[in-house]
Amino acid sequence: MAQQQSQFSRRNMLKFGAGALGSGAIAVGLGAKSQAKEPAVAKPAAQPAAAKPKVDKKDLTPDQALKLLMDGNKRFVTRKLEKPRQDWARIQEVAKGQNPFAAVLSCADSRIPSEIVFDQGFGDLFVCRVAGNVATPEEIGSLEFGAAVLGTKVIMVIGHERCGAVEATMKGAQVPGQIGSLIDAIKPALSRSNKFTGDPLAKSVKANVSLQVSKLKASTVLADLIASGQLKVVGAYYDLDAGTITLV
Repeated sequence: MAQQQSQFSRRNMLKFGAGALGSGAIAVGLGAKSQAKEPAVAKPAAQPAAAKPKVDKKDLTPDQALKLLMDGNKRFVTRKLEKPRQDWARIQEVAKGQNPFAAVLSCADSRIPSEIVFDQGFGDLFVCRVAGNVATPEEIGSLEFGAAVLGTKVIMVIGHERCGAVEATMKGAQVPGQIGSLIDAIKPALSRSNKFTGDPLAKSVKANVSLQVSKLKASTVLADLIASGQLKVVGAYYDLDAGTITLV
């Protein structure tokens, strides 16, 4: 009997709380008409907006995955960040395994953090960063793993405005150590720069992106996934001043 009373009391409290919230909302909306002769009739509390359905990344098409990236960059540029999947619960979730929906090959430049410019969270992107965003055997192997094993649906190669590695290549700079290997990987792109728009450096950066995309598409692992409609490989250009990503 005591238990039934307790449950009854809790129900009454919940009903009272809902009614009080509903009355409060009405009072604010109507300007709180305190001179009314009859008490306002409490309306049911408004239902919270339905949560966005959770997208199962495994079911994305390559075009849908690309759209998620571009939509995220639009939020970044317009300062309407959602900062999704960045809480502690998400950290615990992806600790058990990862299922990134997209992969990025970008320059190691510190001003292009992929998760931020695409407004993504833990476990969403499989990212390779190297100066000049060059597709070395190690980078290609990593992206093959991302696509064939982890299931990424799109690979985006991102070059950026005022890239120092591309500029050094254009100037024929003499560099120490292994830095020269980066220049050697970029140099073949310079001959195709006139196919693109912008100032000479921007055109060369875009040409380099195109070259690295072609290297990725030449991978037998990635080529098979592209042919079967499971993967898309695209190039992009990042504007340091505006924060925008533009497909090349």
